Amino acid sequence: MFSLPPLDQLVAAAHVVSLPMRVKFRGVETREVMVLDGPAGWGEFGPFLEYDDEESARWLASAVEAGWLGHPDPVRNWIPVNATLPAVSADLVPEVLNAFDGLHTVKVKVAEAGQSLSEDAARVGAVRHLLPDAKIRVDANGGWSVGQAVAALRMLSVFGLEYAEQPVATIAEMAAVRSALKGTVLIAADESVRKATDPLAVARAGAADLLVVKAAPLGGVRRALEIVAEAGLPAVVSSALDSSVGIGTGLALAAALPQLPYACGLGTVSLMAADVAAPSLVAAVGGMAVRDVVAEPELLARFAAPAERRDWWLERLRRCHALL
Repeated sequence: MFSLPPLDQLVAAAHVVSLPMRVKFRGVETREVMVLDGPAGWGEFGPFLEYDDEESARWLASAVEAGWLGHPDPVRNWIPVNATLPAVSADLVPEVLNAFDGLHTVKVKVAEAGQSLSEDAARVGAVRHLLPDAKIRVDANGGWSVGQAVAALRMLSVFGLEYAEQPVATIAEMAAVRSALKGTVLIAADESVRKATDPLAVARAGAADLLVVKAAPLGGVRRALEIVAEAGLPAVVSSALDSSVGIGTGLALAAALPQLPYACGLGTVSLMAADVAAPSLVAAVGGMAVRDVVAEPELLARFAAPAERRDWWLERLRRCHALL
């Protein structure tokens, strides 16, 4: 392991950017992140604005690991990647998916607040109509109750689901849904891993068939690898609406996993209208090559956040640094 760099070193390495989105995603229309230019490479510190300091500190640990220690050696150089479809209306499905190249797997957002199950079914059905041979997975972000989840997944299973990600909020509820479905739809745990005080609790409870892991919320690539190994479940690596710098960290995690049976959710740069790297880390023919990502000075300047937002992020950096 390595020593935590002093705060002034991180401040000197920090760039705060504001990246516009092509389409609203989890309520975000402009994505703010901080990228850090470290001696071992670039790292990204981008917890969502509503996250508290304790949770956000893990994101800082991941950024520092990437920038000051570097990534572990890969065991593969090509990562299959799914497209991510926000909770758009069914008529917009072709337009959104057109931003992705080589569509073999699509993750569809469902259970959006204010929307109905019929809208979810129309969206998933539109994907199946457009891509009859693609694998489809749905992500509810814990938005259903147990009864709603069981009913919804039984309905949506007619479209052929690879798995359902975080259909309900708690581990006990996840176990109940998994038991009720009896293997007809596989259950993947996301928030029950990355937002839990004990990320292994979901595996011990038998509440999921696979894990969705994200390097930044778990404290970095090495910590995420430990969690997957201890859980003993297959893993999907996903992103957190990162710039290409953060996606590079996700690719490093996917590249270092001993087994990678599922396409990874690392294609979200395609949902952005701007980035910090050129070329961006976007999927081609259904996947991405593992490579180092370098932020471009011209793009950092063009999309630099206003001074008051930079100050907000630097204060957040100071508070989270104090917790590591």
